[in-house]
Amino acid sequence: MKKLAVVIGAGRGMGNHIAERFAKENFQVVLVARRQSALEEYAAEFSAKGYEVFTHAADVSDTESLTKLFSDVQERFGAVDVLIYNAAFMSGGRASQITSVEATEHFKVDVAGALHCVRQVLPKQIERGEGAIIFTGGLFGVYPNANFEYACMSMDKAALRALAQMLNAELKDKGIFAGVVQIMGVVGSSEHFAPKNIADAYWKLYCDRNSFECIFD
Repeated sequence: MKKLAVVIGAGRGMGNHIAERFAKENFQVVLVARRQSALEEYAAEFSAKGYEVFTHAADVSDTESLTKLFSDVQERFGAVDVLIYNAAFMSGGRASQITSVEATEHFKVDVAGALHCVRQVLPKQIERGEGAIIFTGGLFGVYPNANFEYACMSMDKAALRALAQMLNAELKDKGIFAGVVQIMGVVGSSEHFAPKNIADAYWKLYCDRNSFECIFD
């Protein structure tokens, strides 16, 4: 039976390339994004490459939407072997300028959504004694002053890094790996930072599990 990977934050940037990397390894893949119309386009593109993927629309800022997503997925396919959380609220604002309301809206997508997804897949992973959870991190979470205009992103990616580290320590004795890929540059800005190359880092982290963190620089 094929293993199952669920990619939250499907898209032509990193999301679909991560999904394709796991599909190449004979995983069943579920693509998750907000718009069903976009997901249908992605599924057609995967089919043209010879991969069958499944899709499910969900809003990562809405816990009810995420709960339904994983209820549907696990009813159809069983336990989620690999959860990849690639969603992020990409907008600017300096630390001195953002409001608490804006910060909360960012946190819902960047961190709280990730945590809720983890809570949905963990029970079955713990029951089976195996599984993996991988987050997409980035430069701003490691170096918060790299760009003053992305204060919320810096705060949230730092929180996501801490979450990955804590989950890794807590769950490793249960056979579950948790980690984060830190993308330390602009995706697509060079051949090195081509999405397909970064996607390899997710697969390597999943396979090696030597550290909770992969710094892709």
